[in-house]
Amino acid sequence: MSEARIRWISGPVLRARGEGFRMREAVQVGESHLLGEVIRIAADEITVQVYEDTTGLKTGATVYGAGQPLSIPLGPGLLGGIFDGLLRPLTDTGTPYVMPGLRPAPRKAFRFVPGVSVGQRLGRGAVFGAAQGGAREQMLLLPPDAEGEVAEIVPAGEYAENTPLLTLTLPDGGTRMIAMCSDWPVRQPRPVAARLPNDEPLLTGQRIVDSIFPVARGGRAAIPGGFGTGKTVLLETLAKWCNADVIVYVGCGERGNEIAGVLEEFPQLDDPRSGRKLMERTVVIANTSNMPVSAREASIYTGATVAEYFRDQGLHVALMADSTSRWAEALREVSGRLGELPGEGAYPAYLSSRLAEFYERAARVTTLGGAEGSITLIGSISPPSGDFSEPVTTHTKRYIKSFWALDVKRAQARFYPAIHPLQSYSEDVAALTGWWQGQGSARWAAWRRTFLTLLEDQTRLERMARIIGKDAMPVRAQLTLLSADLVNEAFLRQSAYSETDRYCSPARQIAMMRVLARFVELVEQAHAAGVLPEQIAALPVLRRIARMGEDIPEVELARFADLEAALEQAFAKLQEATAHA
Repeated sequence: MSEARIRWISGPVLRARGEGFRMREAVQVGESHLLGEVIRIAADEITVQVYEDTTGLKTGATVYGAGQPLSIPLGPGLLGGIFDGLLRPLTDTGTPYVMPGLRPAPRKAFRFVPGVSVGQRLGRGAVFGAAQGGAREQMLLLPPDAEGEVAEIVPAGEYAENTPLLTLTLPDGGTRMIAMCSDWPVRQPRPVAARLPNDEPLLTGQRIVDSIFPVARGGRAAIPGGFGTGKTVLLETLAKWCNADVIVYVGCGERGNEIAGVLEEFPQLDDPRSGRKLMERTVVIANTSNMPVSAREASIYTGATVAEYFRDQGLHVALMADSTSRWAEALREVSGRLGELPGEGAYPAYLSSRLAEFYERAARVTTLGGAEGSITLIGSISPPSGDFSEPVTTHTKRYIKSFWALDVKRAQARFYPAIHPLQSYSEDVAALTGWWQGQGSARWAAWRRTFLTLLEDQTRLERMARIIGKDAMPVRAQLTLLSADLVNEAFLRQSAYSETDRYCSPARQIAMMRVLARFVELVEQAHAAGVLPEQIAALPVLRRIARMGEDIPEVELARFADLEAALEQAFAKLQEATAHA
């Protein structure tokens, strides 16, 4: 074991003199064995980033090398757990605090069901059994760096996570013991057999996301927004309703009371897919702003590694990081203590590459074991004063394909979700059009373009209306504003507290889009026939369309056809009355 002596300390960063260390090697510091990582080596001097509180640490204390990179144990006991940024449990520990030097360790027992026999040859990432006893059965896999022939395997029964279950004879003649859990370096992506095209959507039940700015399963999305725009609430809503098998929620550097609210609410949320608690298929990694700043930087990689572990079981994972701005601030603080030359906004020059490393861990893949899995990564951003031109937001836009910009004015108007339709975008639309067509909507892309065009025209015309008044505007402009208002109210607004409208299936979204698109077409026809805007605005059917999300539940989709028929009838009568006038 390598050793070094501390000669300089500045907050979470220290320098020590010693030899035999490697870059990114995990270390233990001082008598409390605080967890740290080597981030710089110069001759016989190492610079260490400490992930725990260094209060009381003195020069001359010993730094011990672990001989391996910073790693975390991955096993079936993760599901349903709440951990800190280094994957140390925050619940059921007998103390409200994480004790200094505490190592993340597997502690649970599960029933093991063997899936292979003695003499069978296993490749990297192969399934060798299943773990039962939690909320769901989980596949047990060989680590990505292990392969060979099964020499011994224990019979079915209940075992602790760290109990050896399998003895593997390696290709070089050596042996290796395999347990339910195994360690993996947090900064090293787990290997896969192949990356697959992102041609399926991650369905969230939120209309403005799924139908207007969709994200592909295995894709990357960002939610930038100023204070109070609803980033955390939107992430919680997506976590509850998205069609992911596992949710990994990383609370990175957020306020303590906000994280406390998340930790209190998540275990209480019901899972609409199973009827059980949502927490049973969720892993929460909580790292508040008063925790050591270096641990905040590590928590992002911890979350990505946990997500990859479940992905390798052939599961679809949604990884939500709230917020990447606090993570970037941790990079900036440590960089300043290292004396590195600052870049834009005083962030380190490598901010962009670190963001790329993180977002590139999202993918839809064929795993080493031959299954299909995915990680969809959604990161929130907290730009100062809501300025989307700041470095974290601008660099993030280079690596994501769906950008859901939250608007302060919409949030203040209690418009939920407060996603601004003209500041947001999705580059996954072309890849997902085929999927929507397969749902029976050949015109989905055309309807989406129609709605966005209306909303863009609305912004331009509202500026004119503030100057000359809406009644003095041309008839076509008044009709455009009427149609755009209806799209906003009937389709983009969606209450998370509504029993009927908090979730909207693809079939229901298509039905709603069909009604609104038909309304826009009928407005054009009525205008050509000489119908006045005030006559259209007075139609009783407009209120039914505006409230169709609240009034028509998922189990009564046939009522949308009735609504469309009533719409046709109302416009037919209106045009007939105009023709006879």
